[in-house]
Amino acid sequence: MSEERAKFGSKIGMILATAGGAVGLGNVWRFPYMTGEYGGAAFILVYLGCVLLLGIPCMISEFIIGRHGAANTYRAYAKLSGGRPWKYVGLLGVMTGFLIMGYYSVVSAWCLHYIYASGVGLLHGDPAYVSSYFQKFSTAPVQPLFWTVLILLATYSVIIHGVRGGIERASKLFMPTLFILLLVIVVASCLLPGADRGVAFLFKPDFSKLDRNVFLGALGQSFYSLSIAMGCICTYASYYNRQTHLLRSAVEVASVDTVVAILAGLMIFPAAFSVGVQPDAGPSLIFITLPNVFNQAFSGMPVVGWIVALMFYALLSLAAITSFISLHEVATSFLFEEAHISRQRGAAIVTAVTFVIAVFCSLSLGQCKWLSIGGKSLFDLFDFVTGQIFLPVGGFLTCLFVGWYLPKQLLLDEFTNWGTVGRRWFGGYFLLVRWLCPIAILAIFLHQFGVF
Repeated sequence: MSEERAKFGSKIGMILATAGGAVGLGNVWRFPYMTGEYGGAAFILVYLGCVLLLGIPCMISEFIIGRHGAANTYRAYAKLSGGRPWKYVGLLGVMTGFLIMGYYSVVSAWCLHYIYASGVGLLHGDPAYVSSYFQKFSTAPVQPLFWTVLILLATYSVIIHGVRGGIERASKLFMPTLFILLLVIVVASCLLPGADRGVAFLFKPDFSKLDRNVFLGALGQSFYSLSIAMGCICTYASYYNRQTHLLRSAVEVASVDTVVAILAGLMIFPAAFSVGVQPDAGPSLIFITLPNVFNQAFSGMPVVGWIVALMFYALLSLAAITSFISLHEVATSFLFEEAHISRQRGAAIVTAVTFVIAVFCSLSLGQCKWLSIGGKSLFDLFDFVTGQIFLPVGGFLTCLFVGWYLPKQLLLDEFTNWGTVGRRWFGGYFLLVRWLCPIAILAIFLHQFGVF
């Protein structure tokens, strides 16, 4: 059974949905701790340059493939390549998004649980207690899976209602709510005593901290944050109409994504500096460090601290589910179009298989540590393989496909909406996607394996 190709019903719905696919834990969690590790404002300036020179051209490329192909990511690449092996780049995107869902659902479930834990006061205590609480919860055999089921069912209920009735409607609700929560927490954080040191850390650059690792870290973060090569951008672009201005849309999506990331820094660093917590806490930042920050920063106003913590984990859960919806749609659209089944059945299969993967990933962190390969738990292995191998390889091959294989006239037609919008920036875009983007992505890939 096939479904007539859906389209987004409004421009604001299209932008919010695409931005929702990009905005996720990469912005609210990964960006702040990367900024902390790489020295603050100097890293942000490099990151902004990477978004402009790497992220936006790669996003436009995926827009072109998705809209021109008007199909799931695999079929879009197959159409544009005439069935040649380039189609497997699209299949890699589908597989990458699907595998990311497996462990991402576990982290998303942690965020959802922490709403409950904050609400009932389970996160109050000294730093050792908070650290122990996370360790016990994340390695428990059943409790994380209960919250994983809730995340999966919530996502399934959105996906089965299609593009306009599900994804677009949910994005119009979730994204404004996310922004409101983010702004409220930013204000509360910036009003704390000593918060100005966190603001200065975020916006006053220290260029002495710049080195090769900062540049490569910023390149990798821009790639991760904008959801390049996960299939999400390409899939959502297949629902764009022929009047959608691709360059403007890419700039708008990247702008929303970047604003959320910087606001996340304003939410976290002023509060952290106000209580003397180092900003380079790494991946444990949101589940161990920040509960302690909230406890200390609002010790004189416990009710305010309780509200801020509750809103913070609600914000995290919203960011997680908007990304999760886009990842789910990648796999669902592939399945129901290629297997010729209904959207509902395709979504059910994706949900069920994702849950099975999530079970093994979650158990590998605690009760079943034998679920490991090469010294990595399945959770860490999925994270490594998708983030450090599949994403850069997929992005690199996409740049080669667009910059060197596709006819330049096809790119120009899509970029200018068949001559109805200006071509002023096309030459710069083509130069970047043909040369700078693949070289930069290759540099990231080789650096992480110590090649240079």
